[in-house]
Amino acid sequence: MNHIVTETIKEEPEFCRCTDLAAERLGGEVLYATDDFFAEKENLIKPGRGIFIADKYTDRGKWMDGWESRRKRVPGHDWAVIKLATSGVIRGFDIDTHFFLGNHPPFASVEGATLPHGHEPSDWDSINWQEILPKSPLDPGSRNFYSCTAPEAFTHLRLHIYPDGGVARFKVYGDVSKDWSAIGKDEVVDLAAAKNGALPIACNDMFFSSMANLTMPGRGVNMGDGWETKRNRTPGNRDWVILQLATRGQIQEILVDTCHFKGNYPDRFSLEGADLSGYGDPLSDQTTWTTIMPETKLSPDAEHKYGTEVLTNGPFTHIRLNIFPDGGVSRLRIFGTKAI
Repeated sequence: MNHIVTETIKEEPEFCRCTDLAAERLGGEVLYATDDFFAEKENLIKPGRGIFIADKYTDRGKWMDGWESRRKRVPGHDWAVIKLATSGVIRGFDIDTHFFLGNHPPFASVEGATLPHGHEPSDWDSINWQEILPKSPLDPGSRNFYSCTAPEAFTHLRLHIYPDGGVARFKVYGDVSKDWSAIGKDEVVDLAAAKNGALPIACNDMFFSSMANLTMPGRGVNMGDGWETKRNRTPGNRDWVILQLATRGQIQEILVDTCHFKGNYPDRFSLEGADLSGYGDPLSDQTTWTTIMPETKLSPDAEHKYGTEVLTNGPFTHIRLNIFPDGGVSRLRIFGTKAI
């Protein structure tokens, strides 16, 4: 039996830097809930923490931005099944009861399972579930953080609430588990895609929106769905973000997308790479960065594609995107092959 840490964590823990494997925008799905009478189960994995509109009601009662079951008048409790966007090893949970005050569940637990691709049973109780978070207390109107020490990779989770009530968001932070041995040596993949295991690890500024948006699927849905720094008044300023690639790889093509950034796109960008191969600190002043793309002009609200312009292919484990002098980038794609 693996030891599971069950103490409530009050401050945002380190595992929140990992990928939210359950996120809807990454491809997560809520497949089933025993009851979502007041508020739909699909809200659990939407971005953010949820909102509250004081005078908004539905024909079933108060509108809530989360998953909320009715008051249970029989024995038992409610639960929901979440299909993760990709198989992954879970580091921790954020069970957020934001705006659920007199109607939050007092306790929750989580189980995990690994199912073959495309396998969705008609009876979720028939699955061999493994408990990965024991029944644990939830505070109202709060982010409730719990770490997870289960070493296995899971594809599906079951969130239990006791006995009923509402949860605004359920975030599942962990490491993407991808079988790179199944990827051919000449197969081109997006080495900067979160779904493949890429992870933004540091930046100097993300005042308006998160660096994590750079690695999400699709194009940005609005200006908030990208990485945007504040206006910088320092002459010669450079803002930067460092991404750990999904695997050590050789770069073939680059795409820098300024979708929705019109009056606030960067004037120029450059791209650098480093091969740390499992050692070294990308934030260290001793790290050697190699220029992949020199300073290059950008335009507003557009996809910028580069192939023959790439100066060196690597291999690299990390890349650093520099923008001059500041502004917003919606997505960064690094297409290439895994390094042999």
